[in-house]
Amino acid sequence: MRPSAAIAVLVALVAVLGAAQGIVRRRRGFGDGGQEYGYVDVREGAHMFYWLYYVEGGDGPADKPLVIWLQGGPGASSTSFGNFEEIGPIDSDLKKRNSTWVKYVNVMFIDNPVGTGFSYVDSPSKLTTNNKQIASDLVELMRGFLKRHPQFRAIPMYVFSESYGGKMAAEFALNLFKEKKAGTIDINIQGVALGDAWISPVDTVLSWANYLLQTGMVDTEGYKAVDRLALQTQRAVLRGQHAQATLLWSQTELAISRVTQGVSFYNILDKMPAKAFARTSADNHTDFLFRVMSERIAPDEHLDELMNTRVKPALGVVPERVRFRTTSAQVFNALYADFMKPVTHIVERLLSETDLKVVVFNGQLDLIVSTPGTLAWAERLKWRNGDYWVTKAPRRALAVDGILEGFVKTAGKFSFYWINRAGHMVPADNPAASIEMLRQVTEFDKRETTTAL
Repeated sequence: MRPSAAIAVLVALVAVLGAAQGIVRRRRGFGDGGQEYGYVDVREGAHMFYWLYYVEGGDGPADKPLVIWLQGGPGASSTSFGNFEEIGPIDSDLKKRNSTWVKYVNVMFIDNPVGTGFSYVDSPSKLTTNNKQIASDLVELMRGFLKRHPQFRAIPMYVFSESYGGKMAAEFALNLFKEKKAGTIDINIQGVALGDAWISPVDTVLSWANYLLQTGMVDTEGYKAVDRLALQTQRAVLRGQHAQATLLWSQTELAISRVTQGVSFYNILDKMPAKAFARTSADNHTDFLFRVMSERIAPDEHLDELMNTRVKPALGVVPERVRFRTTSAQVFNALYADFMKPVTHIVERLLSETDLKVVVFNGQLDLIVSTPGTLAWAERLKWRNGDYWVTKAPRRALAVDGILEGFVKTAGKFSFYWINRAGHMVPADNPAASIEMLRQVTEFDKRETTTAL
């Protein structure tokens, strides 16, 4: 055998042995650290993009849990905002983030639903129009991902989410568990975390007037103006008029902007331009609600420029015709009639029909998904330990280095975290609290994290 042929055989043998042991060749990608990224065709004409970062300094992917991160919107990109503004290894100025979750776990960002970020569809008819379709697409994404990267099948996996991402994450996690139980997917899902999550929209809307009054953002007349529209929104939901409810939701937010002179929906302590509200047209509620959704994400289009001019060429897998946008109005509008539908029944099924950890967390300064609104639906959940959790479970301090960062209340597999000094984007506003929560949920500091299926 010629030396070149012998070397080729040896390389092939090493590759086979490496695959058998779960060793992978890591891609360079964008920035430092091992990465994997690519597309899975979740349906004909629907192409979903994922971007995985291997844990820093790990002995391999099986050394630590896998966390999947789902952004909100719907139509906000995980690979840009969640990655560069919240928990990824570098920030949008390409500086190393000391509080990255990649220090502790493997993290995979998914641009979801299709049409968001680098994910794309061949025609608008392929966009999702309801949560059930979104969850189905995400399961197919994981099926394709695990086929491509089988070394992740056995390691503990958790779905973390933010905002509308929580609505998607709840049904996604339930479907993954059902598929695992049926033997149709080989995965070690262990839990789901719903952050400032759009689980019961009407509870959130009904909480706004009181929250604004108690924080000094409105007077009594302002309270009445907001509460009047919130009650109209509730009536539309009760009548099953969910598209009308979405319109009334946007009108309620428009009223809030009027009476508060432009309070930030994402963190009530954010310093906002005094004339920010003047830029909003009162006649176009769809444009307004989309602006509210995206105002903190990319006001100067910095992320869009970064993703299109630096990240896209570096990754080398995104079709030329796909132009990245941090938020997609097209995706949002496709889900317009589904936007105000609750998924509390899905959370109840997670608690009653699965053995998954179910975690809810909320920033105390968040308005758009306020803590009082989140607590309202959480305390009404029907499950075995529900009454005990509400009335008897101890509420404990969440402390980091002797500093009170929040509170946590747990019963069985359910935990609720109150996060201090944080708005809608908890990991960005309070990294210390979010990392401690991540540790408690995933137990990433255990020597052995792999669990037998």
